[in-house]
Parts: sequence; structure tokens; C-alpha cells
Amino acid sequence: MTQSIRRGASAEAPVLDKLAALAFAATTATMLTAGAIAEVLDEAPHTQIETIVVTATRIEQTPAETGSTVRIIDADELQAMGFSHALDAIARAPGVTVNQNGSFGGAAGVRIRGASSDQTLVLIDGVAVNDASSPGGGYNFARVDTENIERIEILSGPQSTLWGTDAIGGVVSIATKRPEQGMGGNLFAQAGSFDSFRGGASVSRGGDAGDFRLAATRLDAKGLSKADERNGNSEEDGMESLTLSARGGINLGRGLRLEGSLLWNDSTAEFDGFRSGAEGSVGDGDEVSKTEELSGHMALRAPLFDARLDNLLLVGRSEIDRENLTNGSPSFDATGERTIFHYQGTLTINAQSTLAVGAEREGAKAKDNDSAIRGLFALYEWHPVQVLTLTGGIRSDDHNRFGSPTTARFAAAFQALPSLTLRTSWGEGFKAPSLFQTTYVCCGASMPNAALQPERSEGVDVGVEWHLANGAGHIGLTYFRQDTDNLINFSFAVGGYENINKAESKGFEVSAAWQLNDTVSLSADYAHIQAEEGDGTPLLRLPEHSGDLALGFTPSGPFSGAVLARFNGREPDRGGIKLDDWTRIDISGRYMVADEFELFGRIENLFDVHYQQILGYGTPGLSGSLGLRWHF
Repeated sequence: MTQSIRRGASAEAPVLDKLAALAFAATTATMLTAGAIAEVLDEAPHTQIETIVVTATRIEQTPAETGSTVRIIDADELQAMGFSHALDAIARAPGVTVNQNGSFGGAAGVRIRGASSDQTLVLIDGVAVNDASSPGGGYNFARVDTENIERIEILSGPQSTLWGTDAIGGVVSIATKRPEQGMGGNLFAQAGSFDSFRGGASVSRGGDAGDFRLAATRLDAKGLSKADERNGNSEEDGMESLTLSARGGINLGRGLRLEGSLLWNDSTAEFDGFRSGAEGSVGDGDEVSKTEELSGHMALRAPLFDARLDNLLLVGRSEIDRENLTNGSPSFDATGERTIFHYQGTLTINAQSTLAVGAEREGAKAKDNDSAIRGLFALYEWHPVQVLTLTGGIRSDDHNRFGSPTTARFAAAFQALPSLTLRTSWGEGFKAPSLFQTTYVCCGASMPNAALQPERSEGVDVGVEWHLANGAGHIGLTYFRQDTDNLINFSFAVGGYENINKAESKGFEVSAAWQLNDTVSLSADYAHIQAEEGDGTPLLRLPEHSGDLALGFTPSGPFSGAVLARFNGREPDRGGIKLDDWTRIDISGRYMVADEFELFGRIENLFDVHYQQILGYGTPGLSGSLGLRWHF
């Protein structure tokens, strides 16, 4: 039976609602006075602080216009820091927490501002790739290599108005590399600790008629024990991973373009399983996980009316097939599929106004169970004056089992001075129960819980960013709060899943960067998060304090390098145990042997610090790698 979703109002407005009301009131006042101050502001000197375009907001905007908190990590930063795994890059974003049960293929989740990893929507080239067959419908980042990534956008806070279900805590949007003009490519090989080898090749060609890019990357490693070696676990848990990617398009004339992408990964990772009495109940064992993933899309872009109306038709699909073996015998298997049909029309009404409307249908399937959801959304961007950007949106979804939730979003960005930007955003999110949660039965129950309802969230943030003169750097401060209701947890009482929890998280994020001189740059990020359940119990595996400090060197000449220090504060885990805080230092460097040849290397955990991200699971000590790349 289709059930509608209603949200009750409390007698006393929570702090979140007051903050949202203040944000709306301040922005409304600005809008009402915009006409009076328009001439003054338009005549004032104006500095375009950012030229990077954010695409995860559905309407292309610069970071200074979004009003929301967004972190962009591009290919240059990935290369400069020497990151081989996307997980390491994402972990640098303030307010983002990474939990992985062992390196080299251990399951890895990303949490944004205290929301669970299952509440983070992950997109690859605009296609949702969250695992439809996993218990919570989350995404495992363990197999994402950086070699084919052009950029990563991390959008914090509830974003369901933009992306529908699953975007309850935030969005991680990954764009693969596009073909460049002319013919080119590269070939690389990298060897390192734990008998690891990483290598790959790419080739691309671009011209007026169209373009293509093909790439392959492989990682092999004997690894180290997933269960902490300090607990007597000596068995090496290795990993093999092969990734193939393709992207290209055909220019059909008059601005029409047909394009598509494919990303395929096949991996085998050894892991450790349950062992009674061990720390974290995990110890050496003969367990293997085999995973095959595929995602891709086909899209037609068709501009009309002198390119004032941009039309996008997209069909996307993601698949995952998982199988676990214990002592060589099958112990678990799962398959998941997601298919999306999407249309968006973006109309440039005039220099001040842009309207985007869209329709989507997404189907999910796991074994013999399936679900479907349809959505309609509208987004509006308005510049009443040159230095003020207001963005609003509304979305209505229709789930075949969980009714028709409506979500809204509002954001404002105001460049009060050429070097000072004020911003605020408010948004709602919802997450329909996963297929696993709606079908799982145990512990004497005869049927799944029919009363299960979607999770709902509401979040607000307020920030300020100051840019130093002549592009010498910036300093940003953001306060945020997010409340989530109807959290879904397993319950022995119902023999399955039920809505038994709520969560509240609040805190602030600081981000800064300085170009100290022509050679040296310094950046720092810090996040303070207080996250707890409704009864005041702190959320597990979430540090209250975290941050990083990066020093970059780009002298004239063939050498460049970076030093990265990452700090993770104490965090609670199961059984009332608190994991110790840790600080890890990594060093990366590049040396251009010639115009076409590059030598690169990385040292991780320079001081051999012992730490855990999840109770009972170990992490690598001092390790490193060295590689050579040929550009052609």
C-alpha cells in the first residue's frame, strides 16, 4: 500500500528552524532592498573570485555563487598530492570522515557532517552508483582509482531537491577525464611497499567531429593483514583490481552533441572475518571478496533558441555483482542494479535569471526485489544585483512504496566586498529504505516490517569567505547544523529494520590557503563536529576534531612536492571504546626528467604511526612507492 509521508511540527521550534528562519529573513530583506541599492552596487568594483564551475548543483555556478558548501578537488591537486585512491583525496575535505576496515580493498565509506556513509549519494558522470544490494544502499570507495578522475565535487548537507533519494547527508560527484584536443595519452608504472604494483595507460583524440578517451589501470598488492597486526594477525590480505574506462562524444552540428561514458572494475580482495574474543571481533581468516562493477551513461545535449535553452536527455545505469568466499566455498553473494532516465531543460531567461526544470525516473533492483521512483524538480537562480545570487528549488518524488515526499532548497551568496563573500543555505533530504531493509527477516519474524518509513533530514549552514589581495589566498568559516529523523536501524524486537533513532549534528568548518611566495603554498582545513543520537549518545566512528595541513613546493625547474599532515581526533567505537587520536604525515614529489617523462614518488605515514579507523582493523605503517610516467 502506498503511504504518504507527513512531518509533525513540535510546539517549540528547534534551533535549526530558528537558524533557517533567520537565513530566510536576512535574504528576504536583502531582496526587498535590492532595487534601492542596485545602482550603487553595480557601480562598485567587482571581483570574480572563482572561475571554476560547479556542476553538482544542477545549475552551473561558480563556488562563490552556490551559497552551499562545496569542495572541489581537481586532477592537478590529485597529481600534486600523489593520491592513488580517491578515498585519500576525499578525506581532506573539512567535515568529511572516512572509515575503512583495512587497506587494499577494505570496505570504505564516506560520511559528511556526521551523516552515515549510507546517506551519502555518489555520482560518477552524473549517474548514481550507490549499491542497491547493500544493507543501507551505500557506496564502497575502496576500488576508486584517481587515474581517470578529472574532478571530485563534495556538496555538504541535504541535497534531495537536486538529486532525490539518498542525498540526505551530502553528495560526492566524480567526473571522469574528458578527451583533449589532438592526439595524446600516457603510460605509467608504479611499485611500492607490500609488494604493490600499479600501472596503466590511456589514449585520447579530440577534434571538431568528436572525441574519445580510453584508459586502463591495474593494481596488484600482497598487502597486509586487515585485522590489526599488533593483535597477532600476520596473514597478508592482498588485492587485485582492474579498471577500464571509456568516454567520448560526437558533435552533430548546430550545438547538438551525443556523448557517453563507461567505467568497469573487476577486483578481488582478501579480508578478515569474525573471531570471538578478538579486538573488534575480527581476526585472520581465509575470506575473499570478488566484485564486478559497471557504470555508464548516454546523453544528448541539444541547445535551442540561440543556446538560451539547453536540453539534456540522459540514460544511465550502474551494476554491481558481489561474491564472498570462506575457505574457498561461497558464503555470500549479491547483485544490484540502478537505471535512471533523466531530462533537464535549463533556460537563460535574461542576464539575471536562470530556470531549470527536470524529470527523472530511477529503478533499482536487487535479486528478485525492485523499486521505482519518479521525480519532478524546478530550480531558479536570480541575480537581483551583480553581487547577489539567490537560488531556490523544489522537488516532488513519487515512490512506488513510500508515497510522495516533497523537498525544498534555498541558498544565497552575497559578495559584500570584492574580497568578502557571505553565504547561507537551507535544504531538506529524504532517503527511502533500501531493498535489503524492506525485505530482510530474521529472529522469528514472519514478514518484513510494513511500517518502515523513509529517513528525513533538514540542514542549514552559514558561512563567510575572505579572499586575500591579488589571489594570495583565502580564509573561510562555516557553521552548520543538521537534524535527521526516522533513522533506520536493525532491531531484534521486530526481526528486521525499524525507525528507532534520530540524530543531530552541528559544528563548524574552517578552510584556509595562502600563496606564501612564488614557490611555497600553505593550506589548512579543520572541522569540529558534535554528532549524537536523540538520547545524547555520541555517534560512533566520528571524531569531534579533524583537519589537515598541506605545504606545497613548486619552484622553477623540474621538481615539485608536497607535505601533508592529517589529524583525526579520538572517536567512539562499539562497546564504549574510544579509538585514539592520530596524526599522519605523507610526502609526495615529482621530477620532470624530460618534457615527456616524469618521475614521481610518495612516502606515507612517515613516522610509522599506529592507528585504527575501525576497532580491530589495522592501517599501514611507514610505506612508499616510486613510479615513472610517459606522456605522448
